[in-house]
Amino acid sequence: MQDALLAISDWLRIGHVIFMVFWLAGLFMLPRQCIYMLDHAPGSEGEAKWAVRMGKLRKIILTPSLILVWIFGLSIAIPGQYFVGAGWLHAKLTLVVILSGYHGWLVAQTKKMARGERPLSEKTLRLIGEVPGLLLVLIIVLVYLKPF
Repeated sequence: MQDALLAISDWLRIGHVIFMVFWLAGLFMLPRQCIYMLDHAPGSEGEAKWAVRMGKLRKIILTPSLILVWIFGLSIAIPGQYFVGAGWLHAKLTLVVILSGYHGWLVAQTKKMARGERPLSEKTLRLIGEVPGLLLVLIIVLVYLKPF
């Protein structure tokens, strides 16, 4: 029985990491796609193509991956009762909540861009494109070093 639980736990962790990679890859790509869209006038054919691409990225990769990261992550944490005395996990969850909020905010910005609005400059998009990488570094440090 214990072997079966261990095997399931391993598969849950594997799923968590796989979909975390998909999610982060999408979060790295989306601001870059916004930058490419800025080269096209609102209402142009080029803008429409980028709007479709961004929509597919959101619907096929980003949002499903976000959901699965949370499902796999919580299914690992809850049975292990990691919530008690695991400051590192609390910090990690805080960063993942921030990253989830960033995801939602970025999706809203891309939807505005698809409507022809230009809420963010190229410089801003380049800067915010670094947010997922910085959070990823902090999350990995917390998970592997468990500093508190």
